Amino acid sequence: MRGWLKALCLSLGLCGLTGEIAAAQGHFSGLARADARGSSLHVDEGVAYLNLSLSQPVPWRIRYLADPPRLVADFREVDFRALDFVKLLQGPGVTGFGSLRGGAVADGWSRLVLALDRPRLARLAELKTGQGDGTRALLRLELAEADEASFRLEAARRDPPGWALPVAADLAKPRAPRGSGPLVIMLDPGHGGLDPGAEYGGQTEAGLMLIFARELKEALLRNGFSDVRLTRERDVFVPLETRIALAHGAGADVFISLHADAVTEGVARGATIYTMAAEASDAASAALAERHDRDALMSGVDLTGQDDLIAGILMDMARVETAPRAAALSEDLVQAMSEAGIALHRIPRRSAAFSVLKAPDIPSVLIELGYLSSAGDLQRLNDPKWRANMAGTIVTGLQRWSVRDAAQGVLLRQ
Repeated sequence: MRGWLKALCLSLGLCGLTGEIAAAQGHFSGLARADARGSSLHVDEGVAYLNLSLSQPVPWRIRYLADPPRLVADFREVDFRALDFVKLLQGPGVTGFGSLRGGAVADGWSRLVLALDRPRLARLAELKTGQGDGTRALLRLELAEADEASFRLEAARRDPPGWALPVAADLAKPRAPRGSGPLVIMLDPGHGGLDPGAEYGGQTEAGLMLIFARELKEALLRNGFSDVRLTRERDVFVPLETRIALAHGAGADVFISLHADAVTEGVARGATIYTMAAEASDAASAALAERHDRDALMSGVDLTGQDDLIAGILMDMARVETAPRAAALSEDLVQAMSEAGIALHRIPRRSAAFSVLKAPDIPSVLIELGYLSSAGDLQRLNDPKWRANMAGTIVTGLQRWSVRDAAQGVLLRQ
């Protein structure tokens, strides 16, 4: 690659393609597919070698994240379904690596995330083209051990324009006074893309929640009292901060995150409504919130930013009003579900520090519709009649809450 072109690519945060660039660009059409046969991960004499075989060359970049150390590779665009990530992590000499996952991360972009065993930086990063019949490509990464300071310096580099996450303050839309217009509802189908969430029996939490979110949106729109948006419309990864930013951008009056987890120990079944709390109501809720945040962390997102003192005080002040409204919504939803004969968890109302519920000015709840690890819950989640009943129940609970919440808003303005 010519020096000036390489410098330009690096300044944009994109890695160049070796070989004839113009010829390679002729193959930038359609969706590239990862090939398991030519893909591998192994460690030799302290260096980790990651090879990713692709059906065609694509624009790409790599970057690093700390705490824990991760390698992030972004592509435009790759289908990773042929790869067995668990098998790749069992390559020769591979020990201590946390996880490897890949999938859609944004419109037209895919992401591969490798949780490293220690700080490592690429001593070689190249995409070789002209493999075989000239339509294939091979991404080669050689990850050498690095000292902590050097790794953190690389991880601290800012994203180039267009890659940074939306900032809620930049997207914020003025919200109408309570009760003065349609209730703006942001539905948040949990997980998505390279973060499938819970997986059980060949089904994913991300897929099931997207199906239900679409059905719930239709049920709400038919009822006519609300304006409904979704944080994602397809199987794509949306960072937790972006979900909240989207709610602010829509001027949302309420935020509802939809999930269906699985438990590896004990038995859990039935629907549960969670609200935000700094201290979890019980150990199970704390573990669930930690798992949801860990999933986001391993998908290539940092959750390490701390609010400054003034911002923290302002958010606490906002929550003084918002927290009771979220609690009232949780109560109305549980009551509506109970009246409709929906199977509820033995403790249906809980609280925990879910990052996705942290918008201080929007009443937010997280609904665990059930548990994929429960045969009964999984069967219900796949039953269109049950989903329609659950959607109608949530509509009822939301409508009851909106009427009472609007009345309280009027009193506060008098």
